[in-house]
Amino acid sequence: MEVQEVMAALEKLGTAQTKKTWLAHGATGDLFGVKIGDMKPIVKKLKGRQDVALGLYATGNLDAMYLAGLVADGAAMSKKELDAWVKAARWGMIAEYTVPWVAAESPHARELALKWIDSKQEQVASAGWNTWSGIVSLRPDAELDLAEIESLLRRVQKDIGTAKNRVRYCMNGFVMAVGAAVKPLLAKAKAVAKALGKVEVDVGDTACKVPVALDMIAKIESMGRVGLKRKTMKC
Repeated sequence: MEVQEVMAALEKLGTAQTKKTWLAHGATGDLFGVKIGDMKPIVKKLKGRQDVALGLYATGNLDAMYLAGLVADGAAMSKKELDAWVKAARWGMIAEYTVPWVAAESPHARELALKWIDSKQEQVASAGWNTWSGIVSLRPDAELDLAEIESLLRRVQKDIGTAKNRVRYCMNGFVMAVGAAVKPLLAKAKAVAKALGKVEVDVGDTACKVPVALDMIAKIESMGRVGLKRKTMKC
């Protein structure tokens, strides 16, 4: 399948109800309203088609951009390409999931995550924190700078109160990710999570809830899953 064929397929899969749902979740501009599950058969057909993934993201259509993230190989993308992706991520689903999922696979992940979290643009900073969540969730602890991760936990505790709305959500998620995936920092993550308590985030006209980091870490700990790494962040 080529880009135009994929776009035609996505248009057929779009529904008014799904589009309404995505709009309620902050989507703006061009989109068809395709359910994520309905994209999965297309993902299988596009396996290995990095060129198509890049072409889909460049369309600016939100459904195509999300699909691009499921297909793209982040390890094959340049810093310039990933920076372009984050700058074009006008919707939270793209900025907070698509871009970080791909960026976390990249050898440039740490460098980009550090840069992005300092951005004054909400979507870029959000992508940065979620890229960090991907890094700690995917990479063996031996490949992580634990002192650096600990300093980021302290930064969350210090700055979350003044951070922008969606950045707060992603900071909270980072604390959960560290608690879940980095066993040597479990106690530190729990201490920060306890200090954060319930993080207030405006989720708009949706039924979404903000997880309480300490509760989520405790749940993962009770299941004996602390320290288990993921193969991919994409879903």
